Amino acid sequence: MKPLVVVGDCLLDVDIEGVAERLCPEAPVPVVDVERRWLRPGGAGLAAALAAQSVPRVSLVTATADDRAGRTLAQLLDLYVDVVALPLRGETVRKTRVRAAGQSLLRLDTGSGTADAGSLNAAVTDTLRSAGAILVADYGRGVAAHPQIRRLLTELARTVPVVWDPHPRGPAPTPGATLVTPNWKEARQFAPGYLEPDELAKVLRDEWSADSVAVTTGSDGAVLANGKQLRVVPVPTAVRVASHARSDTCGAGDRFASAATAALLDGATVADAVSHAVETAARFVAAGGAATLSTCDRVPITKTAAQTNDSAFEVAARIRAQGGRLVATGGCFDLLHPGHVSLLRQAREMGDALVVCLNSDASVRNLKGPRRPILTARDRARLLSELSSVDAVVVFDEPTPSAVLDRLRPDVWVKGGDYTDVGLPEAEVVRGYGGEIALIPTVPGYSTTQLVAAAQAH
Repeated sequence: MKPLVVVGDCLLDVDIEGVAERLCPEAPVPVVDVERRWLRPGGAGLAAALAAQSVPRVSLVTATADDRAGRTLAQLLDLYVDVVALPLRGETVRKTRVRAAGQSLLRLDTGSGTADAGSLNAAVTDTLRSAGAILVADYGRGVAAHPQIRRLLTELARTVPVVWDPHPRGPAPTPGATLVTPNWKEARQFAPGYLEPDELAKVLRDEWSADSVAVTTGSDGAVLANGKQLRVVPVPTAVRVASHARSDTCGAGDRFASAATAALLDGATVADAVSHAVETAARFVAAGGAATLSTCDRVPITKTAAQTNDSAFEVAARIRAQGGRLVATGGCFDLLHPGHVSLLRQAREMGDALVVCLNSDASVRNLKGPRRPILTARDRARLLSELSSVDAVVVFDEPTPSAVLDRLRPDVWVKGGDYTDVGLPEAEVVRGYGGEIALIPTVPGYSTTQLVAAAQAH
């Protein structure tokens, strides 16, 4: 499969997280006692990292600078995508949110870098021409306005799906885009005098000479003007139930656009791609939004259990004693594959230690049938413990990890796949002691069952 190529402006997103329990004596403003700082790619970088959860190959065409924030951003992006760089004039843009009790109190923006409009290097041109689908994640910093890039996108739109996520400070989408995805607020800025999503979708489709425009409407889904047809695409009821009023919607638009592009790359129609994107974005928000891709900016608190021979419960106790954040995930992990590695890496980045709750041999047989597991629990635990992302492994014998979670009590319980937190049998236990649930999409094309079936077919 050809790669999905993201084009756009990257930012460094920082979340400063703390507790606000008193007011400043000099002014009636909250004092935040900082507990930790989280880093993640922002802008087109976030869109590219999210696209990498849907497809195996993602390249990112963006402008970069060799400053402190730029180097940090480059390290974060290297976890997810291949970066093809343009020069950035000025400093890397950094957006810092100060948050307490799950609420944003303040945002600080620094850096004013913009993409250099000079000649493209061959790597950028070759990357765009190799694309199976293109997502333009415009954040108004010059990449989407680059004259040569715009000419290339206009040419490629005749044969390659192009999805354009526009920005009010950026240029209009190039003609012939397969799908343009403004949110409702942005759409009103692009088409003053029109208020309703259906009117905006139709007007902007014609104004931009696009095949389709989907105006996203938050928890209500999206309105799609596809050719001469107009349709409302609601959020599925099951996913709507999983969301709540305090969900962090940061990154929802990037998740929508990246999921739609991935679906088009896979051959979906525009209507099916938008339906898929609405559901994926809603699940993303329900799971915690962009924060699920954040990396804690601190020195690791503890060595791995493989180095210390500590049990999972000893690791948990030490992390709590040191004021850290314990993350856990679970599953059979019968034949490790790239999907497992991606899940474990992302889970470990959410805290200071990761414990894997591993189904016992009997538990796997009950779930998967008499021919499974392929490897014994002892061998599976040994393989997991060798991974740098895993700090400890605990084996459980029951159908679900509810009992071991009640004893372990991680701050975050991570699951992969198309779950919602209301569909997890262990959700009640985790919510009961005040834990969080994070849902990470699986990497397409990888599952132990599929690998076993393919091996048997040969």
